[in-house]
Amino acid sequence: MKIKNYDVPEGLLYTKEHEWAKIQGQVAIVGITDYAAKTLNDIVYVSLPSIRQELQQHAAFGTVESIKAVSELYSPCSGTVSKTNSTLGSHPELVNQSPYDNGWLLEISFKNLEAEKKNLLTAAEYAKYLESLK
Repeated sequence: MKIKNYDVPEGLLYTKEHEWAKIQGQVAIVGITDYAAKTLNDIVYVSLPSIRQELQQHAAFGTVESIKAVSELYSPCSGTVSKTNSTLGSHPELVNQSPYDNGWLLEISFKNLEAEKKNLLTAAEYAKYLESLK
């Protein structure tokens, strides 16, 4: 779906800090939303955690740097980093160009997603949240 010229794909879970999570088995693929990518504009650097680092839901795990600002990244779920998108080291612009596909950030082997889902938004809830932003 499109809200205010921003893509909000169905089937993902979202945070109010504009991260998304795609659940595949016991792993969550994580990235930033189209809204965040367009708001940040030209992303020039992405700082991600190391493999096997433990993350807590809604805690900062890295940063995205654009020509405008540096923004913290927040984990949509608790768990262990199982993979990072190493391509972003040399091509951080992929986050702008393809935030839901080639610009993904990391994979988390989550611990207790069922309990944490109540703290995340569906696509419809996230779209409503975007509509409330000025």
